[in-house]
Amino acid sequence: MNQSDIPSCRIAVLIPCYNEENTIGKVVQNFRDALPEAAIYVYNNCSTDGTVECARNAGAMVREESRPGKGNVVRRMFADIEADIYVLVDGDDTYHAPSTIPMIQKLWAEQLDMVVGTRLSDYDKNAFRAGHRFGNTLLTGFLGIIFGRECTDILSGFRVFSRRFVKSFPAVSKGFETESELTVHALELRMPIGEVSTLYKTRPEDSVSKLRTYRDGVRILMMILMLFKEERPLIFFTIIFGVLSLISVVLAYPIVMTYLYTGLVPRFPTAILSTGIMTLAFLSLTSGIILDTVTRGRREVKRLIYLSVPAAGEGAATAPVAVKMPCSRPV
Repeated sequence: MNQSDIPSCRIAVLIPCYNEENTIGKVVQNFRDALPEAAIYVYNNCSTDGTVECARNAGAMVREESRPGKGNVVRRMFADIEADIYVLVDGDDTYHAPSTIPMIQKLWAEQLDMVVGTRLSDYDKNAFRAGHRFGNTLLTGFLGIIFGRECTDILSGFRVFSRRFVKSFPAVSKGFETESELTVHALELRMPIGEVSTLYKTRPEDSVSKLRTYRDGVRILMMILMLFKEERPLIFFTIIFGVLSLISVVLAYPIVMTYLYTGLVPRFPTAILSTGIMTLAFLSLTSGIILDTVTRGRREVKRLIYLSVPAAGEGAATAPVAVKMPCSRPV
């Protein structure tokens, strides 16, 4: 597959950056070679080194986002940039730029909304830091149990999106947990998505990773739990109802048995505590039922917003932005 297989439409490459002066120039050049007609944007996120100068010298359009965190940058990029196909990639030179071509072709030919560049089958020996492969598998599996097993690498920072995905994405996260949010957004709206295996390279020796293994791992896990509460409130609060009910029954059992045999009610504080916990259990269940109705309404609104944007792809005959057009750079 070569450059001639890329659809003739507006393509934007979006690169969030924080202190990547040693790699950003090469990343921009690699994607310029792979996608010569694409508009390449580098969003500087409070860098204190020469990232901005290196990106400009490489020919990228540089913009600023003052709020720190990858999630904040993604929110800004998706709001600012107008295109038909969006390529999101990190600026650390660990992703294989030529793999963008089959990713875009897959999205276009199959009318998908997101294609993820998965890193788990083709990677350099030292590409993953200690524990990162296991943590990725653990978090991917946990998210799959809750929202569905359609993705094998939820933490990949290399993705291709349709315009309708980008313009319907709410983007509430602030940091590296934005990848999990992107995946859940697609799964919840039942968007057509796909994966392409890509080469994952070792980060250059003079480049430092911004990912904090344990801190960011916990933040990603908390984001998944928060999205679980937001998108599956009935199940979430039913689990809480079950746990509280079990605790209440365990506390109440000896008191009830004593009453049946003796007619006495000992340990009044325990009896009151058991009653209070059971009350909280039913309040939790009631909250889940109410919030589930609210969530259904929110999901319908998001779905309507998603459907208001024309689809991209070879079969989208009714979508005015999906027809072949001369490539032009978004303003």
